[in-house]
Amino acid sequence: MALEAIRYQRGKLEILDQLLLPDETHYLTITDTEDGWKAIKQMQVRGAPAIAIVGCLSLAVELTDKDFATLVELRDFVEEKLDYLVSARPTAVNMADAAARGKALIRQLVKGDDYTSEEAKLLLIKEYESMLQKDIDVNKSIGHFGAKHILQHNSEQPVNVLTHCNTGSLATAGYGTALGVIRCLQEHKKLNHVYFTETRPYNQGARLTAYELVHEKINASLICDSMAAACMAENKIHAVIVGADRVVENGDTANKIGTYQLAIVAKYHSVPFYVACPRTTFDPQKKSGKDIHIEIRPSHEMTTIKGIRIAAAGIDCWNPAFDITPADLITGGIITEFGVFKPEELKVKFEEHEKDGNC
Repeated sequence: MALEAIRYQRGKLEILDQLLLPDETHYLTITDTEDGWKAIKQMQVRGAPAIAIVGCLSLAVELTDKDFATLVELRDFVEEKLDYLVSARPTAVNMADAAARGKALIRQLVKGDDYTSEEAKLLLIKEYESMLQKDIDVNKSIGHFGAKHILQHNSEQPVNVLTHCNTGSLATAGYGTALGVIRCLQEHKKLNHVYFTETRPYNQGARLTAYELVHEKINASLICDSMAAACMAENKIHAVIVGADRVVENGDTANKIGTYQLAIVAKYHSVPFYVACPRTTFDPQKKSGKDIHIEIRPSHEMTTIKGIRIAAAGIDCWNPAFDITPADLITGGIITEFGVFKPEELKVKFEEHEKDGNC
């Protein structure tokens, strides 16, 4: 059974506080968008899909018992709150994409006299509630296409894979993106072993991916971030699979810091490098990775672990949360809910699906 990181019913939202894992399992109650913003900013919830879902559901909870005199008042409230949620962590595009879709929906509902403010509010709430199951369905499709592609390129034989950060049930509504591919391989008994990084400085791999892999009883080994090259040299790795926080028009990808160096090492060792992400992670408004704003996190995340100092006092730090992997290093392809594509194919493929009404 997959971990449940997000618990929701109409008017009530709880999230698994990921700052406390793996030592403590505690669900945090989110009552409004202020709570949602803080949980995202403080990384009590993280992972691009989960950020968008929790952000939107925090708004849904706040809307549930709130009355609006007019449709315009409802529209203005929703747009203000969505803009606020996007500001919590700007590098990941999924929250911005969800906000844009939410604004488009509320503006459409406000046009004409078809709905009262209460009816429009309920329609928006239902749209946000549907994000949970939609995300799980998308993740399972990503898992299917990714596993199929990797196995086709390995004569259908069981494989060893390497992954980075956390991309499973804790980063999504359930199942996962890159970890969803790994989970699918396991379900088909085609997974030999998983190697995964600590993912310093926040240790999402050591704390969260390890937690999920143990929970799923998947054969896996934790490695330090600095061991990736040695791991590929010493062990037969058939694929590197990572997630993404934003993929831009030319296929450049923003993901957790350390992804770029993994892609370089993978190319040197002729290991296919895959990025697994939903369509909502694609941002055609930005031409290349140079246009992506990279979030810089506080120094204490590097210099302390659970409040214990591990670096010399007074030392300066540079702590980017993400890096950019150029498209030409994504040699395996980008795994989406519609299939596996080369980075340069992505824009055209998504446009085709939008024309067909599948996006």
